[in-house]
Amino acid sequence: MYIESINIVNYKNIRQAELNFSPKINCFIGNNGMGKTNLLDAVYFLSFCKSHSNFIDSQNIFHEADFAVLQAKYRMGEATEEIYCGMKRNQKKQFKRNKKDYERLSDHIGLLPLVLISPEDSVLISEGSDERRKFVDGVISQYDKKYLHNLLLYNNALKQRNALLKLETPVDESLFEILEEQMADYGSYIFEQRTRFIDQLIPVFQQYYRYISSNENEEIGMTYLSHHQQNDIKNQMKSTRERDKMLGFSTRGIHKDELEMLLNGYPIKRVGSQGQNKTFLISLKLAQFKFLKQTHHQPPILLLDDIFDKLDADRVRKIVELVSQETFGQIFITDTNREHLDQILYQLDQEAKIFKVENGIIL
Repeated sequence: MYIESINIVNYKNIRQAELNFSPKINCFIGNNGMGKTNLLDAVYFLSFCKSHSNFIDSQNIFHEADFAVLQAKYRMGEATEEIYCGMKRNQKKQFKRNKKDYERLSDHIGLLPLVLISPEDSVLISEGSDERRKFVDGVISQYDKKYLHNLLLYNNALKQRNALLKLETPVDESLFEILEEQMADYGSYIFEQRTRFIDQLIPVFQQYYRYISSNENEEIGMTYLSHHQQNDIKNQMKSTRERDKMLGFSTRGIHKDELEMLLNGYPIKRVGSQGQNKTFLISLKLAQFKFLKQTHHQPPILLLDDIFDKLDADRVRKIVELVSQETFGQIFITDTNREHLDQILYQLDQEAKIFKVENGIIL
């Protein structure tokens, strides 16, 4: 699978662009703030029905415009898929596949598998558990429709339980029991799939890290922690109900799951250097790529947004060696340094198209 062409109108700082892509390597060169990342974000939007950096759709429309359009043609084997997204201010966005509207945007998720590696991945280390859960949920949702459905239902039940907890008037306890039963049922499936995914991801992730870092003495890993690993989750929610009423939110359930990221047995947030952190995150995303390739039986589109900055030459060389393998498909790369990019392309030794980006204009 790869993108043959894309048409962008009024998306962020890109007023208009019509581009044809190479099925292998596509490079975007330009200074910071020119629109390279916005182009990658448009590709991301077409896969996930949302921006990677701004979830408020109206804020992704060019500030002087009332609407934005993203339209692309994808080659999938012998078939061509046309995906359209239209956004208007104060209106619901519209997604179409081959000119037919989707009943639910969730039906689109997983059709166009994609992995983005960017500087913003640092939040997986620096921020709290919410970002790490989003990462896990985002991967699993690309291949498991039931998971996404259960996640939506769980979040709805959680929202209702939290609303009851905030009420100052007495609430029939049976209402809590119904919602907690739903949260337990939906949450059990989510927990099982998260556990399976993480168990399969860790060894691949560790293998990539050892290869890129060339350091056999560094032990990296992840530990998954969940209330579902303890005693019956329904009893936990019942036993914390009164405390939850005082707090005004639910303290038990899969929405509190944690994924600890470790270096030599310690949180990498505390002990990792800049290079170790970046290698950790890139290895994690490459493991995600391999996992999605296996589940979809085709390589996802890979977006590499300014990932080679602040990495030593040896680590850059190792990453380039990995992505130049035939197991990878279409790749989009952004960089600010043309000389640096030329060195990377020389190593890749594959068909490539180079685009120059300046003030939202892509040439």
